[in-house]
This record gives sequence, structure tokens and C-alpha cells, in this order.
Amino acid sequence: MQEETTPALRETGDDLDPALYAKRQKIYPREVHGLFAGMRVSVIGILLGIFYGMPWVYWEGNPVLLFDLPARKFHLFGLILFPQDFIYLTLLLIIAALTLFFVTALAGRLWCGYACPQTAWTEVFLWMERKIEGDRLQQMKLDKSPWNARKIRIKGTKHLVWIVFSAWTGFTFVGFFTPIMDLGQRLLVFELGPWETFWVAFYGFATYGNAGWLREQLCIYMCPYARFQGAMFDKDTLIIAYDGNRGEPRGSRKRGTDHGAQGLGDCIDCTLCVQVCPTGIDIRKGLQYECIACAACIDACDDVMDRMGYAKGLVRYATEHAMEGKPVSVLRPRVLIYGVVLIALLASVIVSLINRVPVDLDVIRDRNTLYRETGDGRVENVYTLKISNMDGEEHAFRVAIDGPEGMELVVTHSPVQVGPGEVVSLTVRANVDPAALTRTSTEISFRLESVDDPGLKTEEPARFLGPPPHR
Repeated sequence: MQEETTPALRETGDDLDPALYAKRQKIYPREVHGLFAGMRVSVIGILLGIFYGMPWVYWEGNPVLLFDLPARKFHLFGLILFPQDFIYLTLLLIIAALTLFFVTALAGRLWCGYACPQTAWTEVFLWMERKIEGDRLQQMKLDKSPWNARKIRIKGTKHLVWIVFSAWTGFTFVGFFTPIMDLGQRLLVFELGPWETFWVAFYGFATYGNAGWLREQLCIYMCPYARFQGAMFDKDTLIIAYDGNRGEPRGSRKRGTDHGAQGLGDCIDCTLCVQVCPTGIDIRKGLQYECIACAACIDACDDVMDRMGYAKGLVRYATEHAMEGKPVSVLRPRVLIYGVVLIALLASVIVSLINRVPVDLDVIRDRNTLYRETGDGRVENVYTLKISNMDGEEHAFRVAIDGPEGMELVVTHSPVQVGPGEVVSLTVRANVDPAALTRTSTEISFRLESVDDPGLKTEEPARFLGPPPHR
């Protein structure tokens, strides 16, 4: 039947194993309305609103989110980070991965069904396709019709809209790396740089190809998450499940008939759950890795059950244990471990950002000479100080030293001016009377403080080497 396009019904070559290869047959997902469809559209709308709107939001003259790679500055909601803060990016990526694992272990593939960029942009492309080509049956009829002026006009309009939307998506993506207002002004006069032009075109083409052409193929064959997410599932993970005990044996019937007397279950075999599935699977065959947990089949089945006068929930979110009538355990060891680690990492990042001092000091002792004696008999070590100003403004810094009594610090020039994001090297000499040394290696500390902002200060330990003490 043309309307059913599950993998089991797709044509394959006679000499090919369907398990290894299946020739793609276009899927025409039927539009569905309901609780979960509304939730999905709302979440996608919010996420795409953030994506397209964020580059245009400014805070104190700077974009609230900008990865300024040439200037090596990262603007994050008023906070300016520099390459020295790369640890935060690492921690955020780890937190994102753990969040995905935590949500998957607890509630299945909610990310795929509601928040994945592929799902979000595919929904937008499907919406545009329905507006231009019509509903599912109209699209199928149009594709089967011969090429003529009408078909060329409709298909051309659809692809033109897709391409314009994809180009705007690519432009917005680059707006996270170049201030979007400046980017737009230069675009209008055709003065974009080569890398900006490349990434606008590349990201736009990727959006057009993935959401317009590949669609479910990317989820089924290209996405690694679909392959390894099963390792995070157990019998207490929330999945979309078909209640076979209630639905089987399936069969068509008229509304109001006693299907129980006919030996039939609640499933009327309307195949709507298949027709609304964006990946073309039949949820009645059980859990499949192609399922992205979008719940379109739940909305479609609930609508049919409501019209037939049956209880909803023939297809529903449930766990395998729940479907078997066994107790469900939510707080399982893997969920607790993911949760505890995630909370600990989040707390660490928040505390670190709150206590972050946007200045750093590295001390490098001159290794060419252990120590040297000055003309007045004092012992001297030479150090190179690397001062990193990770604030958004220029500051003047003064250096001091803590060490044995009488230790002096000789600085070539003070205070030291360091611009925003700059790293300045400063050579200093520390000397002390050898009588004040009690060992050959003594712990000392360099202190760095801003002249114009006393809150910007840091301290870095070092070693001072000298001759063996006299006994």
C-alpha cells in the first residue's frame, strides 16, 4: 500500500539483504495534532527563537553570546572569557553529555523527539512543505504526477523557500562568531570575508540537505546516538510502547460494535500511527532504534481511540516493567550516579564562575642559571612573569613578592599596562641576603594587584634557589 512506508514495506533489490541496505522510499508524515504535538512545537519554537534571536540581543554594547575567534574573546551573558578559560568550555561539554545520558536513562530519547536540531529544522521544513504542496495525500499525488508547468512551479517555490530559509540559518550561525549587525552591513555591500562566506554557505547547505532531503536517513543511518543509546536503556526507562495485550488481535470494525465478541483487540489497524511517524516505523512491532520518541503516534492513536469510544493509551509513554505489570523504579543506580555527578559539576562551574578573578599570573624561573651573586654579596634569581588580563578593560598592575626577611624585587618598569585579553611578559629579579636563607630551595610568592581595581589580584608560588646555608 502506497501510504505505508515502514522499513519492512520499502523495496529492496532481490540480491540485497534488507538488513544491510534498504532503498530509500520517501516518507510523507501525516500532520498530527494533540498534546505531545503541541509540546513539541512549543519546545522547537522556543529553541529556534533562541537560535535566531540571540545574536541580535546586546548587553552593555556587546552581544550576549559571541564567540569572537579573531579577538580570542567569548562573550557569555555579560561575562567575557578568554582562551585561558578553556576549562569552562570543557566542563560545559561534559555537563551537556552527562545531561544527555541522565535524560536518556530516565526518559528515553526525549532529546531526539523534542530538542535535536535535526528534528527542529525538519519540522520547520515539513511545515513549509505542507503549506506549499498541501497535505500528505496531495504531496503523494503531486510526486506521482508527470512534470508540467504546475508541478515545476510548486516544487520550485518550495525549494526556493527552503534555500532562503537555509541561507538565513547560515547567516545566523555565523552571527554567533561575528557581530551580526556588522555582518549584515557587510553582506549588503558584498564585503564578507572568505571564511564568513564559506560558513554561511556551508551551514546553509547543511540545513537544506539535512532537513530537506536526508531527514529520517540522518537519524537512522548517520546519527551515532541512535546506535549507542540502547546501552543506556533498561526496563525502567521511559519509552513509547504499544500495549499488545490490549490491542491484539488487531482488525477493522465499525464504531459501536462489540469488538470483544468478535475476538478483536482495541487496535483497529488504521495505520495512522505509521503514517504520522517521521521515521516511517510501525511502533506496534516494539521498541526500535529508529524511534525518536516524538510521540506523534501517541497523539494519532489517542485521537482514534477517542473517536471509537475506547480508553486512550493504547500507544503511550511507559516502561517495559510497567507494560509487564511490574513495579517501576525511578531512582536507579545509573540515574543516581548521573544525577549526583551532574549536580556536582554544575555546582563546581557556578562556584568557579562566581569566584573567578579575571587575571592570571604565571611565574617561570630562569633555568639557565641556578642563582647568581650580586656585587654587594646578595643572592639573586631571575624570573619571567606572564600577566594575563582576562577582563574586558585595560588595567595597570603592580607586582610584589613575599619571601625571606629582606628579600627585594627589582622590576624593570611598574606599574605594567595590560590590555583586555592581552598577555604581557615581564622580567624581574629577586635578591636576598644569603644569611636569610635556611635551605637551598625556599618557597616564595609573587603577588599581582591592579592599581585601578584592587579587586583584581592574584598570587602565584615559586621557588628561590641559593647556596647551601652556613652551619
